Amino acid sequence: MDQRALIIIGVAAIVLIVVIAVAATRRSKQKRSERLRNRFGPEYDRVVAEHGGQTAAEKALEEREKRWAKLIIRPLSAVDREHFAEAWRTVQARFVDAPGEAVTQADQLLEQLMAQRGYPVGDFEQQAIDLSVDHPHVVQNYRAAREVAERQRAGKAGTEDLREALIQYRALYDELLSPNISIASEVRK
Repeated sequence: MDQRALIIIGVAAIVLIVVIAVAATRRSKQKRSERLRNRFGPEYDRVVAEHGGQTAAEKALEEREKRWAKLIIRPLSAVDREHFAEAWRTVQARFVDAPGEAVTQADQLLEQLMAQRGYPVGDFEQQAIDLSVDHPHVVQNYRAAREVAERQRAGKAGTEDLREALIQYRALYDELLSPNISIASEVRK
């Protein structure tokens, strides 16, 4: 073979290697995106919109997973579950006479439940981020309920808003109260 043929074969081999590498990288990114979309559900789309693009959002979601993996999320004992279930029944009963106070109490009770389970509490947005890893399908309820609770504190939430907030808090409350270990906890093993 002459030198020209060897150069053409060499260039073709390099091009082939580059094409294979690009295809493998795309497949890897697609699998990453699919995994994160499946794991975070509606939260995935919210984070993409918040970060202005898929790459930045996926990096943020992976950071959430890393932070969450360091947390020690624990199930409740049967006694704790019953205590929190009774406390929730009291909050719901209070709604009839004092809907605003009931929503405020629901927010506080949910924070106590999160702390008991091992979630860091104090900074609402960080709480929502931590919850989104383990409870992505109800964290939007938590955000919406908290927004109503904030409006209620300012005297700007109606009874229907407060009723919706209590229902939204309840969705997350039920998941956190569940005796089952979460799917995300199983992933950690």
